[in-house]
Amino acid sequence: MASSRSDRPVAGILWMLATGFCFITVTALVKYMGPRLPAAESAFLRYAMGLFLLFPAWRALRDAHLTRRQWSLFATRGFFHALGVILWFFAMTRIPIAEVTAMNYLAPIYVTVGAAVFLGERLALRRIVAVCMGLAGAVIILRPGIREISIGHLAMLLAAVVFAGSYLLAKIMADEAKPGVVVSMLSIFVTIGLAPFALSVWIMPQPEELLILAAVAFFATAGHYTMTLAFAAAPVTVTQPVTFLQLVWATALGALVFAEPVDIWVIIGGFLILSSVTFIMWREAMLKRQITPHANATKL
Repeated sequence: MASSRSDRPVAGILWMLATGFCFITVTALVKYMGPRLPAAESAFLRYAMGLFLLFPAWRALRDAHLTRRQWSLFATRGFFHALGVILWFFAMTRIPIAEVTAMNYLAPIYVTVGAAVFLGERLALRRIVAVCMGLAGAVIILRPGIREISIGHLAMLLAAVVFAGSYLLAKIMADEAKPGVVVSMLSIFVTIGLAPFALSVWIMPQPEELLILAAVAFFATAGHYTMTLAFAAAPVTVTQPVTFLQLVWATALGALVFAEPVDIWVIIGGFLILSSVTFIMWREAMLKRQITPHANATKL
């Protein structure tokens, strides 16, 4: 008899640790590459290279028989996600890794609010308190009036918003199309959406930059795959807390490799945000109505 998901907590934790490694590697590679290439071009090259990983899904796409409405929704989601990816690449090269990682956790908070506003999802008092706790975490990280809020911080705040919009559209499409089709259409439309922005600021990439972006595409794809395996192996109450380790790793990476100062307020704020997301997801799991995405699910 096959093991149930709750019987494999160790496997779930290990897969989530692998997911964290993949996404932190993506972050480190983009940070290492630096800002020479425009953000739109870097994002376009990452997704264009990632299209080669979609060959196994071509048959599913061919047999999907999408309606005009579905094409429109996929295109709209691609636009949202493309904008988010540009903002993420921009922020990644301008503010510390730990701050990008912590502020990326805001996307599920925005999804919770958006689900209430646009999808009619009920916001109970406990969820409202959790959302407020998450937003308080963002205030702790930014500390307006005490520290300078750079354009990189603003870009990351907006990135979390548009990633949330992308996820809400994905939730709609997940009820109408197979998961492989949803993922593949995202990659296709994001690449198309990024193309005009990239061409408008195009700089000839160096071979090293192309290799780095190819590695980014690989590890981003691998991260989403291992994340799926983690969710299949263990419940959210087991896998979600492991996500906080990414913030610890990002802080250590920034300090040891990129000489970024360790900011305890970023860790505290990130912990508050992730704790609020974990609580919301736990409540939704108890009520059997998952709306809020896992903290990694909105990543690029």
